Amino acid sequence: MPLSPAPHSRFGAYAVIAAVLCGATAAFAYTAGWISPDRLTRERVVDGLSPPGGPALGHRRNHVKGICFTGTFEANGAGTALSRASLLATGSYPVIGRFNLATADISQPDAKSRVRGLSLQILAPDGSEWRTAMITAPVFPVSTPEAFYALQQASASKQPDAMRAFAAAHPEIARFGAWASSAPWTGSYAEERYNSLNAFTFTSADGQDHAVRWSMLPEAQAVSVPPAQLATRAPDFLEQDIKTRLAAGPVRWTMVVTVAEPGDPVADPSQSWPEDRRTVDIGTLMVRALQEEADGPCRDVNYDPTVLPSGMITSADPFPAARSSAYALSYRRRAAEAAQYPRTAPGARP
Repeated sequence: MPLSPAPHSRFGAYAVIAAVLCGATAAFAYTAGWISPDRLTRERVVDGLSPPGGPALGHRRNHVKGICFTGTFEANGAGTALSRASLLATGSYPVIGRFNLATADISQPDAKSRVRGLSLQILAPDGSEWRTAMITAPVFPVSTPEAFYALQQASASKQPDAMRAFAAAHPEIARFGAWASSAPWTGSYAEERYNSLNAFTFTSADGQDHAVRWSMLPEAQAVSVPPAQLATRAPDFLEQDIKTRLAAGPVRWTMVVTVAEPGDPVADPSQSWPEDRRTVDIGTLMVRALQEEADGPCRDVNYDPTVLPSGMITSADPFPAARSSAYALSYRRRAAEAAQYPRTAPGARP
């Protein structure tokens, strides 16, 4: 679990958190199902994601900048001990995925996005799907939807002490702040670990339930790059890097499922689970080919984390259902704007 920053550096960490909020936390926006409609609606939350010049029409309202890929999930069969889901049985399953940046600004340079994302749609022969949207942060900034709403308000406030006051009321944010302000940066999507953060329930063939989270561990060695050096690179250096790597062959991640024990904070994504928890390597993600998003297969995929195969369900964690509703609204809006979607998106490569 990340350590809290020292008192003298804590306020600097809050500034980092506020800057990241437009991307990382906005991806988990929740809706009127969690707060009364007179206080908040998903429309207001999604509207709040727009950058100053307005949203990029026809695009996602957050994690707007990305690139599609196709590949396979090579299940090794070990996952069947946890879930009866058919796509965990030994086999190779097609994947439509997306590398992305946690930003609502399509023109934002890659070097300014602290949080990176990996989204997957894994397809089984029986027609079932497993969709998941993961990010590089190891914990979520807050523990409840109510706290998230307060965090949105604080980050948008013009009051100089708004974030400091919020942090005093929600000390769990220090864990995210410690990561955001001190964790190494890399120069590649391929070198990142991606985490589900939210907990789900796997049910095995014998009816046993297991609260789990999962992560994608990169095969590539992570190389730390100073942020100042990244800022000198091309605005879309992450896309260029992954293209270069794939020209030499598939890029791989190991999918590892962590199993909770009684008493672990299943409903609180702001808390890590103890490092000694059981982990199960359930297979390998093989990224094989990239496609520009304007014409790629991921363009019209809504990476709704509640789309799960039989044998997997949501847990007590409230965020997946809330994300699902916000994602649905974002999808409907960009679908309605399809005629305004440019063949080559601003900030994208031809």
